[in-house]
Amino acid sequence: MATVADLATAIKQAQNLVFLTGAGVSTHSGIPDYRSKTGLYADQADPEYLLSHENLEAHPADFYDFVMQRMYYPQANPNEIHQEIARLCNQKGQLITQNVDGLDIKAGNQHVIEFHGDLYDLYCQKCGQSVSYQEYAQDYHHQLDQGIIRPRIVLYNEPINTAKLTASVATVNQADLIMIVGTSFRVYPFAQLLQYRGAAVPVFVINQEQIAAPDSVQMIQGDALKIFQELTEALQSC
Repeated sequence: MATVADLATAIKQAQNLVFLTGAGVSTHSGIPDYRSKTGLYADQADPEYLLSHENLEAHPADFYDFVMQRMYYPQANPNEIHQEIARLCNQKGQLITQNVDGLDIKAGNQHVIEFHGDLYDLYCQKCGQSVSYQEYAQDYHHQLDQGIIRPRIVLYNEPINTAKLTASVATVNQADLIMIVGTSFRVYPFAQLLQYRGAAVPVFVINQEQIAAPDSVQMIQGDALKIFQELTEALQSC
């Protein structure tokens, strides 16, 4: 089991730090994760269908109700994890995030790949016109032509944007240190990105639970916010 001091030393030595993050980064901003007892999928018989391309096409009202009631938190603000990741990325790194809440960019991170898209990037499927969140919050029908509005996020049974996938693979390939933070690392192809790292590149994991990753990763298990608070102090002192 690795220590925060070990991680701080590795960060100091790194020239090209890459973060791979998930929902556990945003829970301290009041946004639920997906699979915990109080998460987005709690009490849902088939949550992956609710967030699928098929449900959007066949039952747009059900899709809309699910995302509006469970996924949008427009008042949420970046927490200390977002802020420290932004600081490090702006110095010498890149973030690839599964999160669709936009908080990393809101934190000022200038080096972000939003692997699954952004909930607030909305458009009409009929005419292609961009739509504001305020309009979507009123109705999922586009006022201009009654087309169905949707967020530009990757739904189940939809492919990852090719450009983002290519950029993510290249980013991981160039890393000399990788940090996995706040993710179960079960969603593919995101979890496959790790296979593109260099053979000798160290990987640290910060998460509440053990994740499905190679034995060579160095785990720091616990609450990500507390660990990042310790990490920030360690980086300032070393």
